[in-house]
Amino acid sequence: MPLPSDHLTTLTAILQTGSFEAAARHLGVTQSAISQRIKALESRIGAQLVHRTTPCTATEAGQRLAAHADQVALLDARLARDLAGLAPTPQTRLRLAINADSLATWLPDALAQLSGHLFDLVIEDQDTAHDRLTRGEVLGALTSRAAPLPGCDVTPLGRLRYIATASPTFIDRHFSAGVTADTLALAPMLQFDSRDQLQHRWITHATGAALTPPCHRLPSSEGFATAARLGLGWGMNPEPLVAQDLADGTLRALIPDTPLDTPLYWQSSRLMSTALRPVTRALRRAGRTGLLPPD
Repeated sequence: MPLPSDHLTTLTAILQTGSFEAAARHLGVTQSAISQRIKALESRIGAQLVHRTTPCTATEAGQRLAAHADQVALLDARLARDLAGLAPTPQTRLRLAINADSLATWLPDALAQLSGHLFDLVIEDQDTAHDRLTRGEVLGALTSRAAPLPGCDVTPLGRLRYIATASPTFIDRHFSAGVTADTLALAPMLQFDSRDQLQHRWITHATGAALTPPCHRLPSSEGFATAARLGLGWGMNPEPLVAQDLADGTLRALIPDTPLDTPLYWQSSRLMSTALRPVTRALRRAGRTGLLPPD
């Protein structure tokens, strides 16, 4: 039996507004009606869907069901466009897994081309973003995985170039004897989070060594670059984000002409390929101007 559309709409409203009360106002119903719908849906699914916290968040089952609701809405919008004139085309919500550095550089150009959509972006490392798609939590993912996931299409977008950078004072303090495995082992390193392995990959690429330097964890692309400018540590910054700093000398490359390129791919459900075609086109256009060409 299909799930009641008003129950799915209620779940989406709770997750978007953050509370049962706000969802009730958004949908124009009582808070009691919201609670009854969610209880009925949880009973139907046989699992809790919403953590009753402030704000409310989705359980794993709730995330998957919310993603399903987004897919249904996207297909409905596609049908409305195909039947132009018979019904207004609603805005649809796209829940996508994307890496923070893309959001800080080239990705907004793609999003700006999709005026008929609302975005719910999940920040995920490019090496693990495809896991969100595999679990059915998102409609698509920006990932470094070139091989298509089962049931998915994959589109190469280009390469995001990273430069190992630090402030001149940091380089003078920690690398006066040169950038070597020995000096890199001791110099404080910047890391986005525990899954971020870009710095480690660059160390191996540049020196052949496998090191675990002391590190600061800063889960913000802009904060990452700011910390490098202020001499907190060295890190792999996306070239488009720090190009002006490199030109001005605010930041310097640890080893000139030793970049690390990360290929990016768009993975999305093959069953949703027609509905997601405008998204794929927008990503490809933005990738052509904001990324280096694919290998």
